[in-house]
Amino acid sequence: MTLNLDSIFRQVDELHSQMIEWRRDFHQYPEIGFEEERTSKIVANLLKDWGIEVKTNVAKTGVVGLIEGRGEGNKTVALRADMDALPMQEENEVSYKSKVDGRMPACGHDGHTAMLLGAAKVLSSNREYINGNVKLIFQPAEEGPGTGGALPMIKEGVLDDVDAIFGLHLSTTIPTGQLGINMGPGMASTDVFEITMIGKGGHAGYPHEAVDAIAMGIRVFTEIQYMVSRHVDPMEPLVVSIGTFKGGFVSNVIAERCEITGTIRTYSDNLRKKIIENIKDIANHVANISGGECEVNIIPGLPPLINDLNIAQFSIDVGKQVLGADKVNILEKASMGGEDFAYYLQKIPGAFMWLGARNEGKGFVNQPHHPKFDFDEDALALGCKMHIGLALEYLKNQ
Repeated sequence: MTLNLDSIFRQVDELHSQMIEWRRDFHQYPEIGFEEERTSKIVANLLKDWGIEVKTNVAKTGVVGLIEGRGEGNKTVALRADMDALPMQEENEVSYKSKVDGRMPACGHDGHTAMLLGAAKVLSSNREYINGNVKLIFQPAEEGPGTGGALPMIKEGVLDDVDAIFGLHLSTTIPTGQLGINMGPGMASTDVFEITMIGKGGHAGYPHEAVDAIAMGIRVFTEIQYMVSRHVDPMEPLVVSIGTFKGGFVSNVIAERCEITGTIRTYSDNLRKKIIENIKDIANHVANISGGECEVNIIPGLPPLINDLNIAQFSIDVGKQVLGADKVNILEKASMGGEDFAYYLQKIPGAFMWLGARNEGKGFVNQPHHPKFDFDEDALALGCKMHIGLALEYLKNQ
């Protein structure tokens, strides 16, 4: 059996106000990573009400639903939404403002959860048109702590029977009604480095009797910048930023320790490994020639997010069908931000895309992680339609 998407999308339009209610409820009671108890309970209960097979407590607070279609297909497609908020104070003055002090859904995850709930309800009531299975992944802790909730969900088997996966993220850089997608690299790796240069403290008037840790730190800083500008192909996207530089405590004492921290952002795993080794070599070399010592700690971050080219092209085709041929944009530049959806894409083919939710007339222009971030709720119905279109069309083509 086949179903005209226009018919099923009318069901989404009828559900739009309900998605807004879900979103605003989640917004008022935000929960940070691995603490999404209330959100998970609401999600699980709704899925059960719709007759969907549900697993709870996946990666602590994650929820996974499975809709088994009645078609002949045996493939499974996954749709993912993240549920967590950020530990920050909201400055919006809206009726649905966060009621939890120091917590705010400042990245649109409340909308992501509502969109996928909408898709779950519509798909569950149209199982006879699903030529396979749809897995609904409601993920905790995309914002952390650590490397987020995707990896522990994968370790608990969430992708074991999945053939492809799709993720949507609301964006206030793209106008409502439009979609953006990268062909290949979409977001960067997010490793952190911590360097401690250890010298020998002494009197500032007798520098020859000391080993100046600050001087060593400055050389390390300079050599890292030189490495990026002169040892890496300028056509290779790479950012190495030093965020903190701490040394000394008084003007007339030569510092014994200097601490440096920073981040490495790239789209290439090979370059990622090379830069990490180069930073270690630079710190050790400076310490050796200065008569000091060093400690280098690498805190592994997220891997680069790389869209599968075939799935990305398929997503573009579906986007044109759902939103309109002139509403889908192939993004030439990838983001230097990170996203733990990258872990899913390391395991199976998939695509991560940006759903427009910017509306200057309504004042929805602030970027994610801003205390006044908000988005155009008209995007909720469009995101729900994209989820449904991606799932049905992918399974239909198998």
